Amino acid sequence: MKLAVHAPGRLVVRTTPVADPGDLLSRLPHPTALAWVRHGDGLVGWGETARLELPGGHDRFAAADAWLREMFDPAEVDDPLRLPGTGPVAFGSFGFDPKSADSVLIVPRYVLGRRDGRAWVTTIGDPAEDGPFPPLAGLPPVAAAPAAPGRLTWSDGARSAPSWEQAVATATSRIRSGHLGKVVLARDLIAHAARPIDARALLERLAGRYPTCYTFAVAGLVGATPELLIRRSGDRVDSLVLAGTTARGTAPADDDARARTLFRSGKDREEHSYAVDMVRDALAPLCTDLDVPDEPELLRLPNVTHLASPVHGRLAAHRTVLDVLAALHPTPAVAGTPTDRALELIRELEGMDRGRYAGPVGWVDARGDGEWGIALRCAELDGTRARLFAGCGIVADSDPAAELAEAQNKFRAMQYALEG
Repeated sequence: MKLAVHAPGRLVVRTTPVADPGDLLSRLPHPTALAWVRHGDGLVGWGETARLELPGGHDRFAAADAWLREMFDPAEVDDPLRLPGTGPVAFGSFGFDPKSADSVLIVPRYVLGRRDGRAWVTTIGDPAEDGPFPPLAGLPPVAAAPAAPGRLTWSDGARSAPSWEQAVATATSRIRSGHLGKVVLARDLIAHAARPIDARALLERLAGRYPTCYTFAVAGLVGATPELLIRRSGDRVDSLVLAGTTARGTAPADDDARARTLFRSGKDREEHSYAVDMVRDALAPLCTDLDVPDEPELLRLPNVTHLASPVHGRLAAHRTVLDVLAALHPTPAVAGTPTDRALELIRELEGMDRGRYAGPVGWVDARGDGEWGIALRCAELDGTRARLFAGCGIVADSDPAAELAEAQNKFRAMQYALEG
């Protein structure tokens, strides 16, 4: 595997406890933001000490882990807190397809974090290149309010709506013929803005509207995902499986009726069971204990309601969060089942490269702890252009028009962030 690497020599890392910083996102000093925030807690970063860009391949998670060990193991670290997310940290985002060359890890120059009522600033640098590298004296100042993108125009991505419906119809035909059990098909939508799009403006709006989601930004990929792929804290791992979706109702009674219909839907329950079974099968060999619920619960977000199953386990041996990612990705919730056949059909029918959409996104520290979600409800930013993504799980009795409506609902999170 050939790696594209920018890395300094031996790192000097200083974590300093600080007073409560308030809104973490408001402290980001410029648009090239790194972020992972939920309910106000999490990590934000800026600057770049090291970067790894990975080509495609099934060993990309192992390659990323090996690179981080080379970076972090010899580092000179002063970390009095020793919490998940203190000390050396990397933010990352992996391409959805194992063949994708879009995966990236970034070790920031500065990290600001908060967890369980404690806050800190971490500086990560190389004194051989930069000279003395003292810890920050205190909190970075609150940044000026980021500018909104201005007037937007919209255009289709790889497929128009009718063309995508036809792709869904083709997928259901393949499923009914026994070729596979489920496939997840995605669409993209392009926004063109009057001004360069500042990731911080989108992050602030997403975090405000979707506080229960994980609001993230890594190398221009920005979004708010409801799906926790894996959290590792010591030997404990947690995952949240989401599959099966309906739009929110227009009134409380309508909303409750839609939720009941979703919970009883054979199509949605089948889609959900595929995803839960795969996560169980992937985690069971890694864990001494694993708790998987027999029935899903309902997760209500401002625009959609999902079937959700929280999964908890204890790791049998020392494995980093990247080791667990390698076992889990891609899940049936974002690919389908069987995985290899689903990936083949996605490549055939979507007419696009997903890039890092529906791939793992999150952070990892030097202890192997970290939180990683699936990059959903997101957009890739490039100057004045944003590429939005939405996907739907397709099974034998999926209706193309209904799936198109579901995809449109899923676009709304990022449309809201851009249009604000």
